[in-house]
Order: sequence, then structure tokens, then C-alpha cells
Amino acid sequence: MGLSFITFICYVVSSASAFLTVPLLEFLLAVYFLFADAMQLNDKWQGLCWPMMDFLRCVTAALIYFVISITAVAKYSDGAYKAAGVFGFFATIVFAIDFYLIFNEVAKFLKQGDSGNEATAHRTEEENSNSDSDSD
Repeated sequence: MGLSFITFICYVVSSASAFLTVPLLEFLLAVYFLFADAMQLNDKWQGLCWPMMDFLRCVTAALIYFVISITAVAKYSDGAYKAAGVFGFFATIVFAIDFYLIFNEVAKFLKQGDSGNEATAHRTEEENSNSDSDSD
């Protein structure tokens, strides 16, 4: 969240602020997810897959930050653009680490869900076989 804000400030200060919407949107989305976590909205709204939404936010942020950072460093000679590009590269790394950690969390959650489904299916099969043997 801090890197997004710093990158946003660097783009605002630069002479041509064409890329300032990306860090602003990422900053606002990070604030929203922090607020949602603090207010425990993920527990209240069970219909939304919060880890998947956060994962997609991190993946898109890493990709977009990488692209605009390369463009800012390569195309513009303004010092603020260079600083924004460097902070954008740092943000890319941070978002990449974040989506890796979230991916591990989502994979663990899905693995638990699969084992729960297997256990339920196994219990159903046992109940069916027990009822068949009782009828004999």
C-alpha cells in the first residue's frame, strides 16, 4: 500500500502524469481490502471468494506495475518518472511475493475442500454399502 502511494506521488510530481491512475487504483484497492479485513467483511459476505479476489488484484497489479515501470524508465527522462519506475519495480516484486503467498493459501484451502469432499463421498459410499448389507 505504501509503495503504491509513493509511486502515485512520483507520477503526480512528474511533468507528464499519464500513468498515475494505476498506482492510485492499486492504493485504493489495497485500502479497501485492508478495511474489509479489519471490519471482517469476509466473514459477513460468504458468497465472495475473498482470497481469490485478492489474488487476482495482486496478479494484475504486478503485471501492470511491471509494464508501466519499464515504460517510465525507458521512455521518459524526467527524474520523477525514473523514481516512479524504480518504486514500481519494487511494487512489482512486493505484489509478486504477495500473490505467491496468497496462491499458497488458496491452494491449501482448496486442498482442504477436496479432502472434505472425498471424506463425504467415502462416508456416503460406506452408508450405501452398510444399507445394502443390512437389507440382505
